[in-house]
Amino acid sequence: MKDWLRNIFKDKKGMGTVEVILIIVVLVGLVIIFKGKITGVVNDIFEKIVSQTSRI
Repeated sequence: MKDWLRNIFKDKKGMGTVEVILIIVVLVGLVIIFKGKITGVVNDIFEKIVSQTSRI
């Protein structure tokens, strides 16, 4: 059992996949935390776009 666990931790084949999954988890967490602020910024941008296109 010890040798099996030791081999799992020494095996580096899946390390890239784990890193990508961790990055995605962190990004999703940040989006969830700052959802209100992101929504506000996007709404402000769209309001400016609509108001400026109505002038054209």
